Amino acid sequence: MKKKEEKEMINKDMTIGEVLEKDENLADVFMGFGMHCISCPVSQMETVEEACLVHGVDTDFVLKKLNENVKTKKK
Repeated sequence: MKKKEEKEMINKDMTIGEVLEKDENLADVFMGFGMHCISCPVSQMETVEEACLVHGVDTDFVLKKLNENVKTKKK
């Protein structure tokens, strides 16, 4: 079952669009990091890692917060 959990987790190679398809409420997490361009067409092609680099935010910390929010909603 651990592999299934890992597969469901958000990772740095997912596009912002893919993350928001998984859960549109995760937009709040991105917004909290000053990433207000989530509705921009580029978000459909830009990965979480690329967006973090552009905005000067720690990728691992953003991923941690995104995945915490996904886990919280499942409980």
